Amino acid sequence: RVTLGPDMTTSTLERGVPPGRHGTAMASLIAGSGADGGLVGVAPQARILSLPLIVEEDEQPPDSIPPNEDLESAKDSPLGRALRYAANHGAQVVSMSIGTYGVLKSEREAVSYALDKGLVLVAAVGNDGEMTYAKQNGTSYWSFPAGYPGVIGVGAVDKQGNRASFSSDNLSVLVSAPGVGVPVATRKDGYQLAEGTSASAALVAGVAALIKSRYPKLPPEQVAQALAASARGRPAAGYDDRTGFGVVDAAAALNAAGKLAGEQREVGVPQGKHFGAGVDSPVPARPGPDPWRLWLYGLGILLGLAAFCGAVVVLNQRRQ
Repeated sequence: RVTLGPDMTTSTLERGVPPGRHGTAMASLIAGSGADGGLVGVAPQARILSLPLIVEEDEQPPDSIPPNEDLESAKDSPLGRALRYAANHGAQVVSMSIGTYGVLKSEREAVSYALDKGLVLVAAVGNDGEMTYAKQNGTSYWSFPAGYPGVIGVGAVDKQGNRASFSSDNLSVLVSAPGVGVPVATRKDGYQLAEGTSASAALVAGVAALIKSRYPKLPPEQVAQALAASARGRPAAGYDDRTGFGVVDAAAALNAAGKLAGEQREVGVPQGKHFGAGVDSPVPARPGPDPWRLWLYGLGILLGLAAFCGAVVVLNQRRQ
């Protein structure tokens, strides 16, 4: 169920976790099969396309890795190559639990290319919420690819559904998902608890995979709309830059997607599954801070899974 794609790694970035550890953990959240009593992912029948991006070595990477000067000026990047490869090889959803502060022209163009191909793009917004800059300015540094137009930026909430203190808060946040004490599989150690927006993004990518599996013709922008419109715990103003439109609800998102696809029959998902049962909510009125950008998310596209009806994971290694 896992297809190993080309190695997109580069020696220009070396900081991070040991190769395979972070990507394996995120893949388990998306498509864990539950074999031998193991972890069951959000979309357990999804197929994974593994595209390693960064060689990581350090055990404790920084929240986000500043862009390397050579990479910044490069005409290509590992992420850009990976996105184009995924778009050309049947991917439907791309999960990106990665991030840097810099904007790369090659990555921005690759995102546009993937969106034009109809991929759903999901990315972690970063773990910079407790940095001095965020505390002093009331907003966090933007992280990319989550900050690129058309990418679904995902923040983290704790077990009570409140924004996790480390989760970056800025207008790249579209929705949120659990990101504290999330069980994940590891290559050698069995299982452990993960913390960060990486896990949140993987969970949302899994929900996007479920939607694309059931409604394969649903355009990416409507997948994003279904996720946002059905989210629970919506902020009083309808949107804020801490949790976006609220916490993704898998069952409600499937129902919302069905309505967008012209299917009115409710999806039979038991209450409490995954992120819990939510109530259908209308798409909120134009949000206050930056409506043009926010509605790019309602109209713009996600990145995610493989055309196989599953999830395509562009495996990270700039950890979020």
